[in-house]
Amino acid sequence: MTSTSIPDDGLQGLKKNWKSDLISGFIIFLIALPLCLGISLASGAPPMAGLFSGIVGGLIVSLFSGSYVTINGPAAGLIAVVLHSITVLGGGDNRLGFEYTLAVIVIAGAIQIVLGLLRAGNLTVFFPISVVHGMMSAIGIIIISKQFYVALGITPVAKTISGLILEMPFSLSKINPEVAIIGISTILVLVLLGRTKNAFVKKLPAPLIAVVIGVILGIVFDLEDEHSYSLMDQIYKIGPTSLVTLPAHITDGIIHPNFDKIGTGVFWLMVVTIGLIASIESLLTASAIDKVDPYRRRSNMNKELVAKGIGNFFLGWIGGLPIIAEVVRSSANINNGAKTRWSNFFHGAFLLVFIVLLPGLIHKIPLASLAGVLIMVGVRLASPAEFIHAYKKGWDQIVVFLVTVFFTVFEDLLVGVGAGIVTKLIIQLILGVPLRNMFISDVEIEEKKDSYTLHIRKALIFSNMLSVKRTLNKLPRGKSIEIKCESLKFAGYSALDFLNDFKNDYESDGGKVIISGVDDLKPISNHPQASRRLV
Repeated sequence: MTSTSIPDDGLQGLKKNWKSDLISGFIIFLIALPLCLGISLASGAPPMAGLFSGIVGGLIVSLFSGSYVTINGPAAGLIAVVLHSITVLGGGDNRLGFEYTLAVIVIAGAIQIVLGLLRAGNLTVFFPISVVHGMMSAIGIIIISKQFYVALGITPVAKTISGLILEMPFSLSKINPEVAIIGISTILVLVLLGRTKNAFVKKLPAPLIAVVIGVILGIVFDLEDEHSYSLMDQIYKIGPTSLVTLPAHITDGIIHPNFDKIGTGVFWLMVVTIGLIASIESLLTASAIDKVDPYRRRSNMNKELVAKGIGNFFLGWIGGLPIIAEVVRSSANINNGAKTRWSNFFHGAFLLVFIVLLPGLIHKIPLASLAGVLIMVGVRLASPAEFIHAYKKGWDQIVVFLVTVFFTVFEDLLVGVGAGIVTKLIIQLILGVPLRNMFISDVEIEEKKDSYTLHIRKALIFSNMLSVKRTLNKLPRGKSIEIKCESLKFAGYSALDFLNDFKNDYESDGGKVIISGVDDLKPISNHPQASRRLV
Protein backbone atom coordinates (compact mmCIF):
# COMPACT_ATOMS: atom_id res chain seq x y z
CA MET A 1 0.00 0.00 0.00
CA THR A 2 1.56 3.27 -1.09
CA SER A 3 1.23 6.45 0.87
CA THR A 4 -0.65 8.13 -2.02
CA SER A 5 -3.48 5.59 -1.63
CA ILE A 6 -4.07 6.49 2.02
CA PRO A 7 -7.27 8.58 2.36
CA ASP A 8 -6.82 12.22 3.32
CA ASP A 9 -7.79 13.22 6.84
CA GLY A 10 -9.79 16.27 7.91
CA LEU A 11 -11.96 18.33 5.59
CA GLN A 12 -10.13 17.09 2.52
CA GLY A 13 -10.98 13.54 3.53
CA LEU A 14 -14.63 14.53 3.99
CA LYS A 15 -14.72 16.06 0.52
CA LYS A 16 -13.27 12.96 -1.15
CA ASN A 17 -14.90 10.16 0.86
CA TRP A 18 -18.19 11.54 2.16
CA LYS A 19 -20.32 9.03 0.23
CA SER A 20 -18.65 5.87 1.54
CA ASP A 21 -18.34 7.31 5.06
CA LEU A 22 -21.98 8.48 5.07
CA ILE A 23 -23.23 5.02 4.07
CA SER A 24 -21.08 3.27 6.66
CA GLY A 25 -22.03 5.83 9.32
CA PHE A 26 -25.72 5.15 8.67
CA ILE A 27 -25.27 1.38 8.94
CA ILE A 28 -23.27 1.77 12.17
CA PHE A 29 -26.03 4.04 13.52
CA LEU A 30 -28.53 1.23 12.93
CA ILE A 31 -26.26 -1.18 14.82
CA ALA A 32 -25.44 1.29 17.60
CA LEU A 33 -28.99 2.48 18.40
CA PRO A 34 -30.18 -0.68 20.20
CA LEU A 35 -26.77 -1.19 21.80
CA CYS A 36 -26.67 2.36 23.22
CA LEU A 37 -30.09 1.82 24.77
CA GLY A 38 -29.36 -1.69 26.02
CA ILE A 39 -26.00 -0.78 27.57
CA SER A 40 -27.62 2.17 29.38
CA LEU A 41 -30.33 0.05 30.93
CA ALA A 42 -27.92 -2.77 31.84
CA SER A 43 -25.68 -0.17 33.53
CA GLY A 44 -28.53 1.08 35.70
CA ALA A 45 -28.51 4.43 33.87
CA PRO A 46 -31.34 6.27 32.05
CA PRO A 47 -31.74 5.20 28.39
CA MET A 48 -30.79 8.68 27.21
CA ALA A 49 -27.33 8.28 28.79
CA GLY A 50 -26.22 5.75 26.18
CA LEU A 51 -27.65 7.82 23.34
CA PHE A 52 -25.76 10.90 24.57
CA SER A 53 -22.58 8.79 24.56
CA GLY A 54 -23.08 7.66 20.98
CA ILE A 55 -23.83 11.21 19.85
CA VAL A 56 -20.86 12.81 21.63
CA GLY A 57 -18.57 9.92 20.67
CA GLY A 58 -19.44 10.58 17.04
CA LEU A 59 -19.91 14.32 16.70
CA ILE A 60 -17.19 15.53 19.09
CA VAL A 61 -14.68 12.79 19.91
CA SER A 62 -14.19 11.79 16.26
CA LEU A 63 -12.76 15.26 15.54
CA PHE A 64 -9.98 14.84 18.16
CA SER A 65 -9.38 11.10 17.87
CA GLY A 66 -5.95 9.62 17.22
CA SER A 67 -7.48 6.74 15.25
CA TYR A 68 -9.13 6.82 11.85
CA VAL A 69 -12.01 4.36 11.56
CA THR A 70 -12.88 3.42 15.14
CA ILE A 71 -16.42 4.01 16.40
CA ASN A 72 -16.82 5.67 19.79
CA GLY A 73 -19.68 4.99 22.16
CA PRO A 74 -20.83 3.13 25.27
CA ALA A 75 -19.59 -0.46 25.47
CA ALA A 76 -20.48 -3.72 27.18
CA GLY A 77 -17.05 -3.75 28.83
CA LEU A 78 -18.06 -0.80 31.02
CA ILE A 79 -21.48 -2.09 32.09
CA ALA A 80 -20.23 -3.86 35.21
CA VAL A 81 -18.11 -0.99 36.49
CA VAL A 82 -20.76 1.72 35.88
CA LEU A 83 -23.47 -0.38 37.51
CA HIS A 84 -21.18 -1.05 40.48
CA SER A 85 -20.42 2.67 40.79
CA ILE A 86 -24.12 3.63 40.73
CA THR A 87 -24.92 0.96 43.30
CA VAL A 88 -22.16 1.64 45.84
CA LEU A 89 -22.22 5.43 45.55
CA GLY A 90 -26.01 5.69 45.56
CA GLY A 91 -26.59 3.32 48.46
CA GLY A 92 -29.81 2.05 46.87
CA ASP A 93 -30.86 5.37 45.26
CA ASN A 94 -30.17 4.85 41.55
CA ARG A 95 -30.80 8.46 40.54
CA LEU A 96 -28.41 9.79 43.19
CA GLY A 97 -25.90 7.03 42.41
CA PHE A 98 -25.97 8.03 38.76
CA GLU A 99 -25.35 11.69 39.62
CA TYR A 100 -22.33 10.69 41.75
CA THR A 101 -21.12 8.45 38.92
CA LEU A 102 -21.35 11.37 36.49
CA ALA A 103 -18.93 13.24 38.77
CA VAL A 104 -16.66 10.19 38.64
CA ILE A 105 -16.82 10.26 34.82
CA VAL A 106 -15.94 13.98 34.72
CA ILE A 107 -12.78 13.43 36.78
CA ALA A 108 -11.88 10.18 35.00
CA GLY A 109 -12.12 12.06 31.70
CA ALA A 110 -9.85 14.82 32.99
CA ILE A 111 -7.32 12.19 34.08
CA GLN A 112 -7.44 10.59 30.62
CA ILE A 113 -6.63 13.97 29.08
CA VAL A 114 -3.65 14.38 31.41
CA LEU A 115 -2.44 10.83 30.68
CA GLY A 116 -2.60 11.51 26.96
CA LEU A 117 -0.69 14.79 27.31
CA LEU A 118 1.92 12.93 29.41
CA ARG A 119 2.24 10.44 26.50
CA ALA A 120 0.89 7.46 28.45
CA GLY A 121 -0.43 5.78 25.30
CA ASN A 122 1.59 2.67 26.14
CA LEU A 123 -0.66 1.99 29.14
CA THR A 124 -1.75 -1.42 27.81
CA VAL A 125 1.80 -2.76 28.14
CA PHE A 126 1.22 -3.15 31.88
CA PHE A 127 -1.79 -5.45 31.42
CA PRO A 128 -1.06 -9.03 30.30
CA ILE A 129 -3.28 -10.38 27.53
CA SER A 130 -4.65 -13.17 29.75
CA VAL A 131 -5.85 -10.59 32.31
CA VAL A 132 -7.59 -8.47 29.65
CA HIS A 133 -9.32 -11.50 28.10
CA GLY A 134 -10.28 -12.79 31.55
CA MET A 135 -11.75 -9.40 32.42
CA MET A 136 -13.85 -9.35 29.23
CA SER A 137 -15.10 -12.93 29.77
CA ALA A 138 -16.08 -12.06 33.34
CA ILE A 139 -17.99 -9.02 32.08
CA GLY A 140 -19.79 -11.32 29.65
CA ILE A 141 -20.84 -13.58 32.54
CA ILE A 142 -22.07 -10.58 34.53
CA ILE A 143 -24.12 -9.30 31.57
CA ILE A 144 -25.75 -12.70 30.99
CA SER A 145 -26.55 -13.19 34.70
CA LYS A 146 -28.42 -9.88 34.85
CA GLN A 147 -30.10 -9.77 31.44
CA PHE A 148 -31.35 -13.36 31.70
CA TYR A 149 -34.11 -12.17 34.05
CA VAL A 150 -35.06 -9.12 31.97
CA ALA A 151 -35.32 -11.22 28.79
CA LEU A 152 -37.71 -13.67 30.48
CA GLY A 153 -39.74 -11.18 32.51
CA ILE A 154 -38.60 -12.52 35.89
CA THR A 155 -37.97 -10.47 39.04
CA PRO A 156 -35.01 -12.15 40.78
CA VAL A 157 -34.64 -12.45 44.54
CA ALA A 158 -30.82 -12.38 44.56
CA LYS A 159 -28.87 -9.13 44.34
CA THR A 160 -25.29 -10.39 43.91
CA ILE A 161 -23.88 -11.85 40.69
CA SER A 162 -23.18 -15.20 42.34
CA GLY A 163 -26.74 -15.24 43.69
CA LEU A 164 -28.20 -14.42 40.29
CA ILE A 165 -26.22 -17.23 38.67
CA LEU A 166 -27.33 -19.78 41.29
CA GLU A 167 -30.96 -18.64 41.09
CA MET A 168 -31.24 -19.09 37.31
CA PRO A 169 -32.44 -22.72 37.14
CA PHE A 170 -34.91 -22.21 40.02
CA SER A 171 -36.45 -19.07 38.51
CA LEU A 172 -37.72 -20.58 35.26
CA SER A 173 -41.12 -21.29 36.79
CA LYS A 174 -41.61 -17.52 37.18
CA ILE A 175 -41.28 -16.69 33.46
CA ASN A 176 -43.71 -14.18 32.00
CA PRO A 177 -44.56 -15.98 28.70
CA GLU A 178 -45.17 -12.95 26.47
CA VAL A 179 -42.03 -11.18 27.69
CA ALA A 180 -40.06 -14.40 27.25
CA ILE A 181 -41.31 -14.81 23.67
CA ILE A 182 -39.91 -11.35 22.86
CA GLY A 183 -36.57 -11.99 24.57
CA ILE A 184 -36.08 -15.49 23.13
CA SER A 185 -37.15 -14.35 19.64
CA THR A 186 -34.50 -11.62 19.73
CA ILE A 187 -31.81 -14.17 20.63
CA LEU A 188 -32.95 -16.60 17.92
CA VAL A 189 -32.92 -13.88 15.25
CA LEU A 190 -29.38 -12.85 16.23
CA VAL A 191 -28.20 -16.48 16.21
CA LEU A 192 -29.74 -17.18 12.79
CA LEU A 193 -28.44 -13.96 11.22
CA GLY A 194 -25.02 -14.62 12.73
CA ARG A 195 -24.81 -18.08 11.16
CA THR A 196 -26.03 -17.18 7.69
CA LYS A 197 -23.59 -17.50 4.78
CA ASN A 198 -25.47 -15.07 2.55
CA ALA A 199 -23.22 -12.07 1.85
CA PHE A 200 -26.14 -9.60 1.67
CA VAL A 201 -27.78 -10.80 4.89
CA LYS A 202 -24.43 -10.66 6.73
CA LYS A 203 -24.26 -6.92 6.00
CA LEU A 204 -27.65 -6.23 7.62
CA PRO A 205 -27.65 -4.62 11.11
CA ALA A 206 -28.61 -7.76 13.03
CA PRO A 207 -29.27 -6.05 16.41
CA LEU A 208 -31.69 -3.60 14.77
CA ILE A 209 -33.55 -6.35 12.88
CA ALA A 210 -33.88 -8.35 16.10
CA VAL A 211 -35.20 -5.30 17.97
CA VAL A 212 -37.67 -4.45 15.17
CA ILE A 213 -39.11 -7.94 15.49
CA GLY A 214 -39.31 -7.34 19.24
CA VAL A 215 -41.22 -4.09 18.58
CA ILE A 216 -43.70 -5.95 16.36
CA LEU A 217 -44.25 -8.59 19.05
CA GLY A 218 -44.66 -5.80 21.62
CA ILE A 219 -47.44 -4.31 19.50
CA VAL A 220 -49.08 -7.73 19.14
CA PHE A 221 -48.95 -8.19 22.92
CA ASP A 222 -50.18 -4.60 23.48
CA LEU A 223 -47.34 -3.65 25.83
CA GLU A 224 -48.33 0.02 25.78
CA ASP A 225 -51.43 -0.71 27.86
CA GLU A 226 -51.30 -2.06 31.40
CA HIS A 227 -53.25 -5.33 31.46
CA SER A 228 -53.32 -8.92 32.66
CA TYR A 229 -53.64 -12.13 30.69
CA SER A 230 -54.06 -15.77 31.64
CA LEU A 231 -52.26 -18.84 30.38
CA MET A 232 -52.67 -22.35 31.75
CA ASP A 233 -54.59 -21.06 34.78
CA GLN A 234 -51.84 -18.53 35.59
CA ILE A 235 -52.38 -14.75 35.61
CA TYR A 236 -49.58 -12.55 34.25
CA LYS A 237 -49.26 -8.76 34.26
CA ILE A 238 -47.71 -6.77 31.43
CA GLY A 239 -47.61 -3.14 30.33
CA PRO A 240 -45.58 0.00 29.57
CA THR A 241 -43.00 -0.80 32.26
CA SER A 242 -41.77 -3.46 29.84
CA LEU A 243 -40.89 -0.75 27.27
CA VAL A 244 -38.05 1.78 26.99
CA THR A 245 -39.04 5.17 28.38
CA LEU A 246 -37.42 8.39 27.13
CA PRO A 247 -38.00 12.03 28.18
CA ALA A 248 -40.38 14.05 26.01
CA HIS A 249 -37.47 16.19 24.75
CA ILE A 250 -33.75 15.53 24.47
CA THR A 251 -32.91 18.38 26.87
CA ASP A 252 -35.11 16.77 29.55
CA GLY A 253 -32.64 13.89 29.60
CA ILE A 254 -29.72 16.06 30.69
CA ILE A 255 -28.56 15.20 34.22
CA HIS A 256 -25.75 17.05 35.99
CA PRO A 257 -23.02 15.51 38.17
CA ASN A 258 -23.06 15.59 41.95
CA PHE A 259 -19.63 16.02 43.57
CA ASP A 260 -20.73 15.52 47.19
CA LYS A 261 -18.86 12.18 47.42
CA ILE A 262 -15.55 13.57 46.15
CA GLY A 263 -13.97 13.36 49.60
CA THR A 264 -14.61 9.61 49.99
CA GLY A 265 -12.27 6.74 49.17
CA VAL A 266 -14.92 4.79 47.27
CA PHE A 267 -15.45 7.77 44.94
CA TRP A 268 -11.78 7.81 43.97
CA LEU A 269 -11.73 4.03 43.63
CA MET A 270 -14.49 4.39 41.03
CA VAL A 271 -12.53 7.18 39.30
CA VAL A 272 -9.50 4.90 38.98
CA THR A 273 -11.59 1.93 37.86
CA ILE A 274 -13.60 3.75 35.18
CA GLY A 275 -10.62 5.77 33.95
CA LEU A 276 -8.38 2.71 33.80
CA ILE A 277 -10.82 0.32 32.13
CA ALA A 278 -12.05 2.93 29.63
CA SER A 279 -8.47 3.80 28.67
CA ILE A 280 -7.28 0.20 28.34
CA GLU A 281 -10.27 -0.85 26.23
CA SER A 282 -9.94 2.15 23.90
CA LEU A 283 -6.20 1.62 23.37
CA LEU A 284 -6.63 -2.13 22.79
CA THR A 285 -9.43 -1.47 20.29
CA ALA A 286 -7.39 1.15 18.40
CA SER A 287 -4.48 -1.29 18.24
CA ALA A 288 -6.72 -4.13 17.03
CA ILE A 289 -8.38 -1.98 14.36
CA ASP A 290 -4.99 -0.76 13.12
CA LYS A 291 -4.22 -4.41 12.24
CA VAL A 292 -7.30 -4.73 10.01
CA ASP A 293 -7.26 -1.21 8.54
CA PRO A 294 -6.77 -1.81 4.79
CA TYR A 295 -4.58 1.30 4.66
CA ARG A 296 -2.32 0.13 7.55
CA ARG A 297 -2.61 3.48 9.32
CA ARG A 298 -1.28 3.68 12.86
CA SER A 299 -3.26 5.35 15.59
CA ASN A 300 -1.70 8.01 17.76
CA MET A 301 -2.42 6.42 21.13
CA ASN A 302 -1.64 9.55 23.15
CA LYS A 303 -4.04 11.57 21.03
CA GLU A 304 -6.57 8.76 21.39
CA LEU A 305 -6.42 9.05 25.18
CA VAL A 306 -6.90 12.83 25.04
CA ALA A 307 -9.91 12.48 22.72
CA LYS A 308 -11.63 9.91 24.93
CA GLY A 309 -10.88 12.11 27.93
CA ILE A 310 -12.50 15.12 26.26
CA GLY A 311 -15.57 13.01 25.44
CA ASN A 312 -15.90 11.56 28.93
CA PHE A 313 -15.32 14.91 30.62
CA PHE A 314 -18.12 16.45 28.55
CA LEU A 315 -20.46 13.45 28.97
CA GLY A 316 -20.11 13.55 32.74
CA TRP A 317 -21.55 17.08 32.75
CA ILE A 318 -24.64 16.26 30.64
CA GLY A 319 -25.60 12.77 31.87
CA GLY A 320 -23.85 10.38 29.49
CA LEU A 321 -22.12 7.05 29.98
CA PRO A 322 -18.32 6.80 29.61
CA ILE A 323 -17.19 5.94 26.10
CA ILE A 324 -14.48 3.88 24.48
CA ALA A 325 -13.49 2.96 20.95
CA GLU A 326 -15.70 -0.11 20.52
CA VAL A 327 -14.20 -3.05 18.62
CA VAL A 328 -17.29 -4.72 17.07
CA ARG A 329 -18.78 -1.50 15.72
CA SER A 330 -15.32 -0.39 14.54
CA SER A 331 -14.80 -3.68 12.67
CA ALA A 332 -18.24 -3.33 11.08
CA ASN A 333 -17.29 0.21 10.08
CA ILE A 334 -14.31 -1.07 8.10
CA ASN A 335 -16.35 -3.91 6.58
CA ASN A 336 -18.92 -1.39 5.34
CA GLY A 337 -16.32 0.62 3.44
CA ALA A 338 -15.51 3.47 5.82
CA LYS A 339 -12.33 5.35 4.93
CA THR A 340 -12.00 8.19 7.45
CA ARG A 341 -13.10 9.42 10.87
CA TRP A 342 -16.14 11.05 9.25
CA SER A 343 -18.02 7.72 9.34
CA ASN A 344 -17.88 7.96 13.15
CA PHE A 345 -19.06 11.57 12.94
CA PHE A 346 -22.00 10.60 10.70
CA HIS A 347 -23.01 7.74 13.02
CA GLY A 348 -23.31 10.28 15.87
CA ALA A 349 -25.22 12.70 13.64
CA PHE A 350 -27.76 10.05 12.67
CA LEU A 351 -28.29 9.16 16.35
CA LEU A 352 -28.96 12.82 17.15
CA VAL A 353 -31.40 13.28 14.26
CA PHE A 354 -33.26 10.10 15.18
CA ILE A 355 -33.87 10.93 18.85
CA VAL A 356 -34.85 14.52 18.01
CA LEU A 357 -37.30 13.63 15.25
CA LEU A 358 -38.52 10.13 16.21
CA PRO A 359 -38.29 9.63 19.99
CA GLY A 360 -41.70 7.93 20.01
CA LEU A 361 -40.32 4.94 18.10
CA ILE A 362 -37.79 4.26 20.84
CA HIS A 363 -40.61 4.00 23.41
CA LYS A 364 -41.98 1.02 21.45
CA ILE A 365 -38.82 -1.04 22.04
CA PRO A 366 -39.36 -3.82 24.64
CA LEU A 367 -36.74 -4.10 27.39
CA ALA A 368 -36.73 -7.88 26.81
CA SER A 369 -35.59 -7.32 23.24
CA LEU A 370 -32.65 -5.16 24.36
CA ALA A 371 -31.84 -7.80 27.00
CA GLY A 372 -31.71 -10.42 24.25
CA VAL A 373 -29.22 -8.29 22.31
CA LEU A 374 -27.05 -7.89 25.41
CA ILE A 375 -27.18 -11.60 26.24
CA MET A 376 -25.68 -12.33 22.83
CA VAL A 377 -22.99 -9.71 23.50
CA GLY A 378 -22.29 -11.48 26.79
CA VAL A 379 -22.17 -14.89 25.11
CA ARG A 380 -19.61 -13.57 22.65
CA LEU A 381 -17.45 -12.18 25.46
CA ALA A 382 -17.71 -15.29 27.68
CA SER A 383 -17.75 -17.89 24.92
CA PRO A 384 -16.32 -21.33 25.83
CA ALA A 385 -13.93 -20.71 22.93
CA GLU A 386 -12.28 -17.94 25.00
CA PHE A 387 -11.57 -20.40 27.83
CA ILE A 388 -10.26 -23.03 25.39
CA HIS A 389 -8.08 -20.43 23.67
CA ALA A 390 -6.56 -19.39 27.02
CA TYR A 391 -5.92 -23.05 27.88
CA LYS A 392 -4.11 -23.68 24.60
CA LYS A 393 -1.74 -20.77 25.26
CA GLY A 394 -0.32 -22.61 28.29
CA TRP A 395 -1.12 -23.41 31.91
CA ASP A 396 0.23 -20.05 33.05
CA GLN A 397 -2.24 -18.21 30.82
CA ILE A 398 -5.31 -20.22 31.81
CA VAL A 399 -4.51 -19.84 35.54
CA VAL A 400 -4.25 -16.05 35.23
CA PHE A 401 -7.36 -15.99 33.01
CA LEU A 402 -9.45 -17.99 35.52
CA VAL A 403 -8.23 -15.99 38.54
CA THR A 404 -9.23 -12.78 36.76
CA VAL A 405 -12.66 -14.18 35.84
CA PHE A 406 -13.33 -15.47 39.36
CA PHE A 407 -12.45 -12.30 41.25
CA THR A 408 -14.14 -10.03 38.72
CA VAL A 409 -17.41 -11.97 38.94
CA PHE A 410 -17.43 -12.52 42.70
CA GLU A 411 -15.76 -9.27 43.82
CA ASP A 412 -15.46 -6.46 41.29
CA LEU A 413 -13.59 -5.41 38.15
CA LEU A 414 -10.63 -3.70 39.79
CA VAL A 415 -10.09 -6.57 42.24
CA GLY A 416 -10.25 -9.03 39.35
CA VAL A 417 -7.70 -7.16 37.26
CA GLY A 418 -5.41 -6.70 40.28
CA ALA A 419 -5.66 -10.38 41.25
CA GLY A 420 -4.85 -11.42 37.69
CA ILE A 421 -1.77 -9.20 37.50
CA VAL A 422 -0.48 -10.35 40.91
CA THR A 423 -1.00 -13.98 39.91
CA LYS A 424 0.90 -13.38 36.69
CA LEU A 425 3.84 -11.81 38.55
CA ILE A 426 3.96 -14.70 41.06
CA ILE A 427 3.97 -17.28 38.25
CA GLN A 428 6.80 -15.46 36.49
CA LEU A 429 8.88 -15.43 39.68
CA ILE A 430 8.27 -19.17 40.09
CA LEU A 431 9.29 -19.77 36.47
CA GLY A 432 12.64 -18.06 36.92
CA VAL A 433 12.31 -14.33 36.26
CA PRO A 434 14.96 -12.50 38.34
CA LEU A 435 13.35 -10.19 40.89
CA ARG A 436 15.44 -7.21 39.70
CA ASN A 437 14.09 -7.68 36.16
CA MET A 438 10.40 -7.90 37.05
CA PHE A 439 9.86 -4.23 36.19
CA ILE A 440 13.18 -3.14 34.65
CA SER A 441 14.36 -4.66 31.39
CA ASP A 442 17.99 -5.19 30.47
CA VAL A 443 17.98 -3.63 26.99
CA GLU A 444 20.70 -2.19 24.77
CA ILE A 445 20.45 -0.80 21.23
CA GLU A 446 23.32 -1.06 18.75
CA GLU A 447 23.14 1.13 15.64
CA LYS A 448 24.94 0.47 12.36
CA LYS A 449 24.69 2.12 8.94
CA ASP A 450 21.37 0.67 7.76
CA SER A 451 20.58 -1.72 10.57
CA TYR A 452 19.91 -1.91 14.29
CA THR A 453 20.48 -4.65 16.84
CA LEU A 454 18.46 -4.73 20.02
CA HIS A 455 19.93 -6.82 22.84
CA ILE A 456 17.41 -8.08 25.41
CA ARG A 457 18.78 -9.98 28.42
CA LYS A 458 17.52 -11.84 31.52
CA ALA A 459 13.72 -11.53 31.07
CA LEU A 460 11.15 -10.26 28.59
CA ILE A 461 7.73 -9.94 30.23
CA PHE A 462 4.70 -7.64 30.22
CA SER A 463 5.83 -5.71 33.30
CA ASN A 464 9.29 -4.75 31.97
CA MET A 465 8.43 -4.39 28.30
CA LEU A 466 7.77 -0.64 28.19
CA SER A 467 11.38 0.34 27.42
CA VAL A 468 11.58 -2.34 24.71
CA LYS A 469 8.40 -1.06 23.08
CA ARG A 470 9.52 2.57 23.22
CA THR A 471 12.93 1.73 21.73
CA LEU A 472 11.47 -0.27 18.83
CA ASN A 473 8.77 2.29 18.04
CA LYS A 474 11.39 5.06 17.76
CA LEU A 475 13.37 3.23 15.05
CA PRO A 476 13.00 4.53 11.48
CA ARG A 477 10.96 2.46 9.03
CA GLY A 478 12.38 0.39 6.21
CA LYS A 479 15.57 -0.70 7.99
CA SER A 480 16.95 -4.07 9.08
CA ILE A 481 16.47 -4.92 12.76
CA GLU A 482 17.74 -7.88 14.72
CA ILE A 483 16.21 -8.50 18.13
CA LYS A 484 18.68 -10.68 20.03
CA CYS A 485 17.26 -12.34 23.15
CA GLU A 486 20.43 -13.23 25.03
CA SER A 487 20.76 -15.31 28.20
CA LEU A 488 17.01 -15.07 28.77
CA LYS A 489 15.56 -17.00 31.67
CA PHE A 490 11.94 -16.31 30.73
CA ALA A 491 9.91 -14.79 27.88
CA GLY A 492 6.20 -14.19 28.51
CA TYR A 493 3.25 -14.63 26.15
CA SER A 494 2.30 -10.93 26.07
CA ALA A 495 5.88 -9.88 25.28
CA LEU A 496 6.28 -12.49 22.53
CA ASP A 497 2.91 -11.46 21.09
CA PHE A 498 4.11 -7.85 20.95
CA LEU A 499 7.37 -8.83 19.20
CA ASN A 500 5.43 -10.87 16.65
CA ASP A 501 3.06 -7.96 15.95
CA PHE A 502 5.99 -5.55 15.68
CA LYS A 503 7.73 -7.87 13.18
CA ASN A 504 4.58 -8.13 11.00
CA ASP A 505 3.89 -4.38 11.06
CA TYR A 506 7.50 -3.39 10.43
CA GLU A 507 7.95 -5.79 7.53
CA SER A 508 4.66 -4.64 5.95
CA ASP A 509 6.35 -1.22 5.63
CA GLY A 510 9.31 -2.68 3.76
CA GLY A 511 11.66 -3.35 6.68
CA LYS A 512 13.15 -6.60 7.92
CA VAL A 513 13.07 -8.03 11.45
CA ILE A 514 14.97 -11.06 12.76
CA ILE A 515 14.20 -12.37 16.25
CA SER A 516 16.83 -14.71 17.66
CA GLY A 517 17.43 -16.49 20.94
CA VAL A 518 13.80 -17.21 21.81
CA ASP A 519 14.02 -20.73 20.38
CA ASP A 520 16.68 -21.57 22.98
CA LEU A 521 13.92 -21.52 25.61
CA LYS A 522 11.41 -24.31 26.17
CA PRO A 523 7.75 -23.37 25.45
CA ILE A 524 5.12 -24.08 28.12
CA SER A 525 2.61 -25.26 25.49
CA ASN A 526 2.36 -25.96 21.75
CA HIS A 527 1.04 -22.47 21.03
CA PRO A 528 3.50 -20.60 18.74
CA GLN A 529 3.73 -17.65 21.16
CA ALA A 530 3.52 -19.61 24.41
CA SER A 531 5.57 -18.38 27.36
CA ARG A 532 9.08 -19.84 27.31
CA ARG A 533 11.54 -20.62 30.10
CA LEU A 534 15.13 -21.72 30.47
CA VAL A 535 15.30 -25.39 31.46
